[in-house]
Formats: sequence, structure tokens, C-alpha cells
Amino acid sequence: MKNFLNKRKFEIIGGLIGLLGGYLYWRYVGCVSGTCPIKANWYTMLPYGGLFGIMLGGIVKPKEKRKSEQ
Repeated sequence: MKNFLNKRKFEIIGGLIGLLGGYLYWRYVGCVSGTCPIKANWYTMLPYGGLFGIMLGGIVKPKEKRKSEQ
């Protein structure tokens, strides 16, 4: 479990930041009229923010060195 968390720490941190960003986007920018299917409710905006954060965390993650290169 610790090895999994250590390998995926950038995705986990990115996902948490994405969840927060999704909530803040819904809160301050979201759809006022309620006709926007994604931005109208917080519970639909949070997963999108979380997925976006996970993807960005995967891009930012440094590449692992192979054992033969060390």
C-alpha cells in the first residue's frame, strides 16, 4: 500500500487539488440559471475537477529511473 501511494503521490495530490478547484469553480463561476449540465451542481463538477487534477498530476510526475541506469 505504501509503495502504491509513493508511486502515485503526484496523481493523488493533483486529484485533491482538482476536487478543490472543481468546487471553487462551481461556487464562484458556475452556472447561475441551472441549465448547464456539468456546472449547475457541485456533485457533478467535483468529479470533473478531480479527473482533470489526476491527469495533470500524471503529466507533472517525474519519470522513474530504470535499475540498469542507476
